[in-house]
Amino acid sequence: MSNDDYLFAQMSSDTADAKVECTEQPGENKELTGIRKWVAENLLLLLTLLGVAVGAVVGFGLRPLPPSKSTIILLSYPGELFMRILKLIILPLIMSSLIAGSASLNARLNGRIALRTFLYFLATSVINAVLGVILAVLVHPGDPGLKADKIESEVQKRSASVLDSLLDLGRNVVADNIFQATFQQAHTDYVNVTERVFNETSGVFYTIDVTMAVIKYRSGTNTIGIVVFCLAFGTILGTLGQKAKIVIEFFSVIFDVVMKMVTGVIWLTPIGVSSVIAGKILSVNNIALVMAQLGWFIATVIIGVFIYQLVIMQAIYCLFLRKNPFKFYLGLVQGTLTAFATASTAAALPVTFTLMEDKLKIDSRITRFVLPIGCNINMDGTALFVAVASVFFAQTNSIYLGVGELITVCFASTAASFSSASVPSAALVLILMVLTAIDIPDQDVFLLFAVDWLVDRFRTTNNMLGDCYAAAVVEKLSKKELMACDAILFQESSSFDNNLQKDFEPSDIVIDRGLNNGATK
Repeated sequence: MSNDDYLFAQMSSDTADAKVECTEQPGENKELTGIRKWVAENLLLLLTLLGVAVGAVVGFGLRPLPPSKSTIILLSYPGELFMRILKLIILPLIMSSLIAGSASLNARLNGRIALRTFLYFLATSVINAVLGVILAVLVHPGDPGLKADKIESEVQKRSASVLDSLLDLGRNVVADNIFQATFQQAHTDYVNVTERVFNETSGVFYTIDVTMAVIKYRSGTNTIGIVVFCLAFGTILGTLGQKAKIVIEFFSVIFDVVMKMVTGVIWLTPIGVSSVIAGKILSVNNIALVMAQLGWFIATVIIGVFIYQLVIMQAIYCLFLRKNPFKFYLGLVQGTLTAFATASTAAALPVTFTLMEDKLKIDSRITRFVLPIGCNINMDGTALFVAVASVFFAQTNSIYLGVGELITVCFASTAASFSSASVPSAALVLILMVLTAIDIPDQDVFLLFAVDWLVDRFRTTNNMLGDCYAAAVVEKLSKKELMACDAILFQESSSFDNNLQKDFEPSDIVIDRGLNNGATK
């Protein structure tokens, strides 16, 4: 019997067995239908939504009391543990997914996918920056009467520039120690140094204070350096052929183990989300005053987020894939809620992987390549936020921005978003850089620290969804290359099996009868 005959015979026997089983218990329900089935399939999503609602109710319900600091800490503690678990999983997830994903593709295909991914991220970041500028000009959220001294802030001003940020980005891309990159990242800091200068005229020494740029290391994973190293490692690993197969399988198994961990951790999302939201609401001072003074700014950013998500993003998906985009959008609701609660694309990455590969059936070679890169360099929501904030501060200071300045804001916001880290509230530092580029006073930036806890969550959903839509579009554009890669792998596997058969021909087997006879004596 041939393999095909055996396959069809086996399928027919399985079908027959299934029919027999059905006839044995005709009265038993075999599957949930209607509303019960939908609830069973979306139970985690419903519980997460319930967690968001409970967190908001508890937070606003306890504010009038008001609770003590220890009470707020205890209320936020489950959410803190949830965030720590997610952050624990990020590093092994990124390393294993990138190495296994890039090694499964050939070097040429890796280059093409990387180019398409980068161009997509660049295009969407520019779109968000332009959208932010247009909305800020039309809505005009800035009020000249609004000044920073009306809202208290404990955050100190940090010296920053676009050049420093780009140089730090390059230093972190080319990490000098891969082990140090797991817990530290390079950054430029300005320190005051006292120097002794000799005055030749008077013949005496005097001291002056000089501000000097110093390269330091701060706590935090240098994710982008690890991403670049893993991409290079995986790409070269994929060119080594059969002798690299064991190493590739090793990282694939690590990825599978981490995803098994995610499957259990993901059910803690409702509790973690509820705790995080309640704690944040209780920890904000003068929330009514903040909302009253910065309400138009918050509304402008949120309007931009939803215009991009519900209109522009869906149009891009429909243009490239020719499918219903909202089905894909609704399939990512669980990841969107996780990104909203944690305010970090990287923290939502484990959930995003599960949704993209298991529920939406995107090729794992694409998701393992695009998603880890996207959570580090694709900051669509950040580009939108920085653009709106830059125009907002110009309006607050009664400074008119012409077409040239608005174009500068678009380009500076795009460049700043690429140098942003995938950690909460990183965009506030980037605003200082863009304001410097267009010569806008930056003393009022502290206004936004009071509302960034809320706005950051909305723009993070843009970042997360942008990564997912990028993976879907890149997969569509790379179909031919993926099929060619599958064909190459099939040919290599077939030739390997044929070589095994040739090595063990029956004519090559020699039986030592003398040894057999000796054993029977």
